[in-house]
Amino acid sequence: MTKETPDSALAELSAAHRDELEEAYVLLQNPGLIARVSNTLATPIDAGMDRLPAAVRDRILRIAETSLLTALKTALWTLEDAGPAAPSNRLHKAGSAISGALGGAFGLPALAIELPISTSIMLRSIAEIARGEGENLADPEVRLACLEVFALGGESDRDDAAETGYFGVRSALARSVSEAARYAASTSTVRDSAPALVRLVSQIAGRFSIPVSEKAAAQSVPVIGAAGGALINVLFMDHFQNAARGHFIVRRLERRYGEATLRAAFEQCGSSKSLAPAGQADQ
Repeated sequence: MTKETPDSALAELSAAHRDELEEAYVLLQNPGLIARVSNTLATPIDAGMDRLPAAVRDRILRIAETSLLTALKTALWTLEDAGPAAPSNRLHKAGSAISGALGGAFGLPALAIELPISTSIMLRSIAEIARGEGENLADPEVRLACLEVFALGGESDRDDAAETGYFGVRSALARSVSEAARYAASTSTVRDSAPALVRLVSQIAGRFSIPVSEKAAAQSVPVIGAAGGALINVLFMDHFQNAARGHFIVRRLERRYGEATLRAAFEQCGSSKSLAPAGQADQ
């Protein structure tokens, strides 16, 4: 097998598609939520992460799993495919801000109430972004690709570098996504307690709990309050809208060029010294 030249895969893409892929690369490599919150609020949040005891982290993981299962039931399986349309990112951010105000006012104890609400709102927003990139939301695999975004929320300084790559995460989830999609396609009544779905949600929750822990740590800072909690949730929503935008750009280009070519081109984006920062998700 011959080794590709450094720019060979990227060269197979049109100029417009190369620009889109580079944008997707930047969106999918977005900084951790805690860095964005710290920069926006000019308040160091890292210490809050360090103060979260193991028991709290375990509770956050359980809340993350519950929130994803709630979103599956209340948002994912009730989606309808109305054809391509511009996503309502601002509307979803407004809803997320309202739920975030609750978290900011009452801190970690409110997370079990607030996170299922904000996760369901985020999933609807992710689905709209998917639809805008030409995805058919009637397809169970596409709906699960929306859920998959919660595992793609950017890197954390607590991650194992070998597990943070976009395609690495997708590969780790591929079997579970496939099994869950087959289950969903085989029945007219999808149960979120089905083993295939539970396995997938458990895997995704393991990564989703990282930014959730960062969010909880930020909202636990005494000076944050309700207004800060609302802002944190807007950043949280924006964080996953960016990941969704990048994810579904890649999937759209995969349909055009094939998975192998797109993966090679994506990796070449990472080695490009001329890569300029792309914009954030549409407001």
